[in-house]
Amino acid sequence: MNEWIAELSDLAAAGERAVLVTVAGIRGSAPREIGAKMIVTATATIGTIGGGQLEYQSTRVAVDMLDQRVSALRSFPLGSSMGQCCGGVVEILFEPVPDGIPDWLRDLGALHGQREAAVIATRISTTGPAKLLVTAEQTFGADNGAVDSTMVNNARRILDSDRKVQRNVQELYEPVVAPDLNIAVFGAGHVGTAVVNALSGLDCNIRWIDSRRRVFRQVPANVRAIEAAEPSLEVAALPADSFYLVMTHSHAMDFDICDRILRRDDARYCGLIGSLSKRRRFEKRYRQQGMLQGVIDQLICPIGVDGISGKKPAEIAVAVAAEVLKLQERAAIQSGTNIPDNVHPLRS
Repeated sequence: MNEWIAELSDLAAAGERAVLVTVAGIRGSAPREIGAKMIVTATATIGTIGGGQLEYQSTRVAVDMLDQRVSALRSFPLGSSMGQCCGGVVEILFEPVPDGIPDWLRDLGALHGQREAAVIATRISTTGPAKLLVTAEQTFGADNGAVDSTMVNNARRILDSDRKVQRNVQELYEPVVAPDLNIAVFGAGHVGTAVVNALSGLDCNIRWIDSRRRVFRQVPANVRAIEAAEPSLEVAALPADSFYLVMTHSHAMDFDICDRILRRDDARYCGLIGSLSKRRRFEKRYRQQGMLQGVIDQLICPIGVDGISGKKPAEIAVAVAAEVLKLQERAAIQSGTNIPDNVHPLRS
């Protein structure tokens, strides 16, 4: 996720010293993937690179570098001496941000705000360090107009291909792109709020829609809250392959929203909160309106992964978030962009 951009920018703007800590290389198994980040200040850590001794030792190193201006690369073996049994070796890049917002971060914030894809290209070197931002058409960050054409070409090649983080000896290439997981949550009641809170921790874009005025209390950063007199009309605003979660205060409204989703015929997931009897009532009405059974079968009701039967909002939210993740990962496997084999978030 890219929340670190705003977090680091806010700290730098406030004059608070910080160190950006990045997983820059992995050999063997590791608790987090290459590109994972956290921010360390004198009093706090923001984000995580996997927890345990790796994160503890990295935090200590970062605190000692708060007054420095030169980046450093450190290697951490995850063996018994570290108290972690992943067995791999992780290289961590430490980048101090001692005063003010660096140009590369300011430019990155602007590009990210405009949803323009870019690659952070970093040369990890004590003698010739460099940090560039590369888009499809522009390059930012070159001193005195000097541009490393090889780094620029490598970055653009990544933008044109799989857009994955890559390490090339002393160079680290990190694509920063808008997430392709788009979710619409219809309904801001107790369940809808719990679902949005659960999903907002993912790398995704969420549109949260309700017809009632002043119903939204706290809205996470990656969530757009929308008060709409006719929520069903908001279905057209989502791109293809979006996830839809329908849980409003009105069955009639649920029916109209699902009707528009199903007739689009391009949803990754159309989930309706409710019982099997509610589903049967909706199915019957859709058939009466001439909807084909193959289209009706795309409606998922009840929602949530099997095996979680709790009715509390938090329980429903966990089950729904798990189902969304399961389907998203299945799509990633089919497209060849699944989690790397050497990354085991739950096994270090």
